[in-house]
Amino acid sequence: MEYAKQPISNDTKVSETVKTDRLYRVEKKDIEKLNSLLTESFAKDPLYLNLIPQAEKRQKLLPELFSCDLDELFENCEIYADSPDLNGIIIVSDESEPYNPLKYYAIELFYALKTNLYLIRDDHSLKTLWNFIKGKAYLNSEWTNDLHTDRRMHIIYFSVRPSMRGKGIATKLMNAVRDYADENRLLVSLETHNEHNVKMYEHYGFHLFEVVQKHFSLKQYCMVR
Repeated sequence: MEYAKQPISNDTKVSETVKTDRLYRVEKKDIEKLNSLLTESFAKDPLYLNLIPQAEKRQKLLPELFSCDLDELFENCEIYADSPDLNGIIIVSDESEPYNPLKYYAIELFYALKTNLYLIRDDHSLKTLWNFIKGKAYLNSEWTNDLHTDRRMHIIYFSVRPSMRGKGIATKLMNAVRDYADENRLLVSLETHNEHNVKMYEHYGFHLFEVVQKHFSLKQYCMVR
């Protein structure tokens, strides 16, 4: 999944990297557990049901696609879990942090090509690849350009293992990030493709900024706090 990250000027005041002792900082040694959690959590997400409608292909492709995603996210984002067991995770990009644009876009291009190779290999008809091309607007966060601020954090992924929902894990994860954002006066943005999640995010103080719909009946709900 792609996401927008804007360069910042040298005179922009930047916040420190997200620091919290309330969450477990996920490391590369946890990548198998992290991939498993994401695959389980998003197996029936409307985004992937539209992009990979065939259940058998979706079951095979999702772990591979998340593997590509996670390699890139470890390079550019911060990944936190409720505990070393990884029953829930929140992946954030601190848009107020300075970065090297050349390195960032080179990494993004490499993993985009790697993802496309998986899609072509597992579907020679290219239908799945075409779905991802058509669904590009759903796979990035370019809508955040309209927010016109670098004082922002973006939540890339937020999920709790289905069997562990209702135990306060989501609130633990979100509260830690919200508190950090409030302390540093940062806007927080995210998107969801599941309409049922909108009320949950409203409960956490987010409001709907816009709805993106292109090529599919699928809607992307863009939210800010």
